[in-house]
Amino acid sequence: MEGKIPTREEALELFLKYNKSESLIKHGKAVEGVMRYIAKKLGEDEELWGIVGLVHDLDYEMYPDQHCQMTKKILEEKGWHSTLIRAVLSHAWGFCTDVEPKSLMEKYLYAIDELTGLITAVALVRPSKSIADVEVKSVKKKWKEKNFAAGANREVIQKGAEMLGISLDELIQLTIDGMKTVANDIGL
Repeated sequence: MEGKIPTREEALELFLKYNKSESLIKHGKAVEGVMRYIAKKLGEDEELWGIVGLVHDLDYEMYPDQHCQMTKKILEEKGWHSTLIRAVLSHAWGFCTDVEPKSLMEKYLYAIDELTGLITAVALVRPSKSIADVEVKSVKKKWKEKNFAAGANREVIQKGAEMLGISLDELIQLTIDGMKTVANDIGL
């Protein structure tokens, strides 16, 4: 295991070089916020978890057909640590990569990536358009509506919760709480 751990500023600069879409930038910051929040709760490395969350979709806007493959190439060329690269690749396990989430960081990234999108959609249909008003029960109600936020893969979220050995309700609450820490940055 070799390579460098970038600063948050370096990671953000790289992320913004490849992403201009406001929704993708907000998504990256939402996932970063949740990853930092969970890392802090678990006594893990907040900086490392946050950076992985921020850059997980690094190549998605410019190279959607090569999602994760281009990220791997870009991060390797930048000399990033293999732990970070592996974690980023694991978030798309079963879709774009065969890198199964193994570490706690990887499992949380896999579980919350899609969930942040669903929770964002739930917040945006509320009169306040604020994450402050989102509760687990609101998310669970919308969960059942397959056409609501149809792009948020519920099977992946459920599988992620199972991988972590926590309930879906607990995962949803953790994600909501993490998103609240970055509400201003993500426009919620």
